Amino acid sequence: MTAPAADHVRPGRTATAFNNAVAWLARRGISLYGSRELAVRGRTSGEWRTVPVNVLVVDGAEHLVAARGVTQWVRNMRAAGAGELRLGRAAVPFTATEITDPAAKVPVLRAYLRKWAWEVGAFFPGLSADSTDDELAAAAVRYPVFAIHRA
Repeated sequence: MTAPAADHVRPGRTATAFNNAVAWLARRGISLYGSRELAVRGRTSGEWRTVPVNVLVVDGAEHLVAARGVTQWVRNMRAAGAGELRLGRAAVPFTATEITDPAAKVPVLRAYLRKWAWEVGAFFPGLSADSTDDELAAAAVRYPVFAIHRA
């Protein structure tokens, strides 16, 4: 019997160290290439949970892309439907709408890969910003995308 496929990619030691450094900087008001600390209420505990994220702007709209798949922050965001983007002492509340249509995800995924492939490309095997629309749409089911609306 084979193990079920993972619905997300667990970070290794290097990625964990990098994420911790980015989160530490964001808590001190320093953004690395658009990074923020995402705070979202835990779906069972109700406690704030935080993780560093890259906020992507496409055609004037802000998005969060889960490059590692259906992670804990994705599950929490689906339950809460809202959160905060933090940078230093500033906490900007927002609501979130998950984009489920693969075709609608294509321009967001393309822009995400164009901007951050150097950081997240390993989580998009066989894909790049130059992939066809059909290739990105076929892979879109693996990458949750949220449109965020500042409150």
